[in-house]
Amino acid sequence: MSRAIRRTPAAKVGITVAVIALLIFALFPAYWMVSTALDGKAASRGSQLLPQSLTLKNFSTVINDGGFGHYLRNSLLVAVITVVLSAMVALLASVAVARFRFRFRTSVVVMILIVQMVPLEALVIPLFLQMRQYHALNSLLALSVVYLAFSLPFGIWMMRGFVAAVPKEIEEAAYVDGAGWWRMFFSVLLPLVAPGLVATSVFSFITAWNEFIFALTFMSDDSKYTATVGLQKFFGQNTAEWGPIMAASTLLSLPVVIFFTVVQRRLAQGLTSGAVKG
Repeated sequence: MSRAIRRTPAAKVGITVAVIALLIFALFPAYWMVSTALDGKAASRGSQLLPQSLTLKNFSTVINDGGFGHYLRNSLLVAVITVVLSAMVALLASVAVARFRFRFRTSVVVMILIVQMVPLEALVIPLFLQMRQYHALNSLLALSVVYLAFSLPFGIWMMRGFVAAVPKEIEEAAYVDGAGWWRMFFSVLLPLVAPGLVATSVFSFITAWNEFIFALTFMSDDSKYTATVGLQKFFGQNTAEWGPIMAASTLLSLPVVIFFTVVQRRLAQGLTSGAVKG
């Protein structure tokens, strides 16, 4: 018979202090970024914890003068294409690997793992030469295809686990009721693996939204820059405009936070409904 662990008041206070210290350590960079973005005197702020004056001038400078809104639209376009294509391809590929029997099935899974282990920096030059040969440089669609290739190994590997966890008897019951394969796929299998699909979408979105090296290497036209590349415009040769930099960084971080918050709720709802329906 298990007993509940009783903590002394001193232990409770120690745990509380440790949790608060951890939260401060984790959230302080975000606070410094936002407070500097809102500080009208960010250049002379130094080590002061509180902003000297609150203003939205830095955001106005970034959007109106720096054209950062255009870079955000480019990043959003690339991220949406990557998320949609990676979700579709990863789901179908995971079903093939987890359900179908074919030659070299194990080899395909091993190759997926090997591709996941390759450092992305080692692929910059080969991919640049390949894109140049196909005349695909300076194209947002081609950049989306590159990000798709990066996110697919993880997506297939994760979705394979979700598909394999679905009992085959559920699919067989759908077949007995007269459903075809596509009807079973959309009506039975897809709702059950939806939480995994959301998780892979989060990874694909973060990969496409935060990537910098390939976007900088493949894009030569200023109008095709993504937000991560456009951020460097506010860094001078000898100085840095910290107010606009932090304002642009805040705008760059908001879509990730909003997207993760939305899909996290959908993920929790999918897990709960799946548990209730049995």
